Amino acid sequence: MNVAIVTVGDEILAGSTTNTNASWLAERITERGSSVERILTIPDDRDLIADSVARWSEAFDAVIVTGGIGGTPDDVTVEAVADGLNRAFVVHGEIRERLVEKAAAFRDENPDLVDEYDLQLDIDAAASIPEGATPIVVDEGWAPGCIVENVYVFAGIPDEMQAMFEAVADEFQGDAVARTIYTPAPEGSLHDALEGVAERFDVAVGSYPRSEHRPGRLRVSSTDPETVDAAVEWLCERVETTEPPSEHE
Repeated sequence: MNVAIVTVGDEILAGSTTNTNASWLAERITERGSSVERILTIPDDRDLIADSVARWSEAFDAVIVTGGIGGTPDDVTVEAVADGLNRAFVVHGEIRERLVEKAAAFRDENPDLVDEYDLQLDIDAAASIPEGATPIVVDEGWAPGCIVENVYVFAGIPDEMQAMFEAVADEFQGDAVARTIYTPAPEGSLHDALEGVAERFDVAVGSYPRSEHRPGRLRVSSTDPETVDAAVEWLCERVETTEPPSEHE
């Protein structure tokens, strides 16, 4: 499965928020054997989001979109996805019922903080998803994410996004396997070994240089575990290796 990730948010482009969502998603998808082939960050621009979703939903097996989905005026992500896939944007009855119950509990606990009229408007906005979409409901969030065609819409808040991904993580299971070996050798000295392993084995090899406190890494991946093992064995005979760093390094 090849996957594209679109992160939406003016605050990410302004540098006021670090885009941890993209790296977290990419790591989880890769470890499940699928491949992230594009990562794009765009502003809260409804037309731009819609255009990106329309193009990428045809080019990739799956597209993940993360951004504001709470129903406030600047939360345009879900509406834009509906636009991009030519779907109506409709109130989902079951979601609305759930949000009414949550809102009532919140109102009872915080009577001075809630305006009844504004709360009803917020419920309708938060309960709206593209027509025909499958909602992704998690306890961590107010508004749900959703799946529509091959597009997965998650919240932008990291803990909500992570919970939504975990709810559908099995859908990103792929065939790729990978092994990583660690080496103290400088990256420039690895050219012959990297060229040789690519010529002899049907694998992809990524080289990541060493730093002051961490050794370099060679990541070997393929859809065939035996080929990966053979390529790693071949590399280990030609490249100086070391133990992987501890989790605390």
